[in-house]
Amino acid sequence: MAKTWATLGVDLHLEPTGPGVRRGLTDALREAVRTGRLAPGTRLPSSRVLAADLGIARNTVAEAYTDLVAEGWLTARQGAGTRVAQRTVVPPAEAAPRPRPRSRPAHNLIPGLPDLATFPRAEWLKAARRALATAPNQAFDYGDPRGRVELRTALAGYLARARGVRTDPERILVCAGISHGLRILGAVLRARGARTVAVESYGLDVHWRLLADAGLRTVPLPFDERGTDPGELTDQAAVLLTPAHQFPMGGTLHRDRRAAVVDWARRTGGVVVEDDYDGEFRYDRQPVGALQGLDPDHVVYAGTASKSLAPGLRLAWLVLPPGLVEEAARAKGGKDMCGVLDQLTLAEFITSGAYDRHVRSARLRYRRRRDALVTELARRAPQVHATGIAAGLHVVLRLPPGTEQATLRAAAWQDLAVHALNRYRHPDASVERLDALVVGYGTPPDHAWASTLDALCTALPEMPEP
Repeated sequence: MAKTWATLGVDLHLEPTGPGVRRGLTDALREAVRTGRLAPGTRLPSSRVLAADLGIARNTVAEAYTDLVAEGWLTARQGAGTRVAQRTVVPPAEAAPRPRPRSRPAHNLIPGLPDLATFPRAEWLKAARRALATAPNQAFDYGDPRGRVELRTALAGYLARARGVRTDPERILVCAGISHGLRILGAVLRARGARTVAVESYGLDVHWRLLADAGLRTVPLPFDERGTDPGELTDQAAVLLTPAHQFPMGGTLHRDRRAAVVDWARRTGGVVVEDDYDGEFRYDRQPVGALQGLDPDHVVYAGTASKSLAPGLRLAWLVLPPGLVEEAARAKGGKDMCGVLDQLTLAEFITSGAYDRHVRSARLRYRRRRDALVTELARRAPQVHATGIAAGLHVVLRLPPGTEQATLRAAAWQDLAVHALNRYRHPDASVERLDALVVGYGTPPDHAWASTLDALCTALPEMPEP
């Protein structure tokens, strides 16, 4: 059976121009090599294949190749084919210079990341192979905008067992990270006519900006030793909370206030958005169940694989009240926007028990790091008080008054990246400004943990003279 143009060799995009076919082809090839579009060493299609692709005579291609070999643009050896010659590529004059990459700090304690070196590559690969082998052909279609049913089913079982979430697969929406989920919820709330969303006095500015981009104004609620105070919730359309482990302060929302938030939602029809960003990691206390379990009809539960596995997976999920499912699916788009293979792999990872094993292993590793941090602080910086240490991947280090900026400068001298607490304070919050650092101890790889901890202790203010 004769081969068609669709089955011959490698593809090469050329647009011959000029007064003659041979000259036009020669000029197009020369320009592709000169600008670097054809890199040195690239093997070109045979004259027969390129002639078939371009619809011209084979002799014309062979003659163009011969001309360019003679000029030094190409090389031709028997058995090795025709290749682009090794030469320095001069970029076009109009090309902008490439920006120099920013150097990374030697020590990184920025909160928000797990230890990426511990991603379970081998187990993930096994799960991917099993998922790929058993996936139906229809799984690779555009699919349900809520996400693959395999993952939604696995999540429904896991969240009920591990976090006390009450749901079924039909009410789960898979999204590409928590930020994507907030964009979806922001669009839904705005379409319903919402104008304001209550938030915590301390939180992530990126979340506030996402809500603002949806046309919603964020209003900070009071904050004290029992967590966020819902007493000022009135006519807001929704409230965004981190009740299990407040970010960044680290506490747990008091049970009376959990009940008060749910009562407000029932009374007003408001929506509670529960960000359970690191609910798997607790050390010195029993796990706090999801707020969603108190009232699945008024609480949106938002979870993610970013802390338990890796943010690069871009997998998160919303557990929605029944009345929001269709609106959220429409706001997400008419088809699934998340990678099918990663969804199927995570579903297999969960149902096989590999996810639970990984979380337990990570929990032990991060607890050891936290313990080492607390012990070293007690020995080298007793004037610094660590709070919010019972769970999560970060702690807040309370500094002596007036020392925050000096500590940040000292950290920079140690090539240590760390954030001040006030970075996470809402600009309209009325809470007292505190001198403190937010230290993400999950970020450094194991081999760098000791040196990073030493850099932190060196940067902290010294004990004042008696």
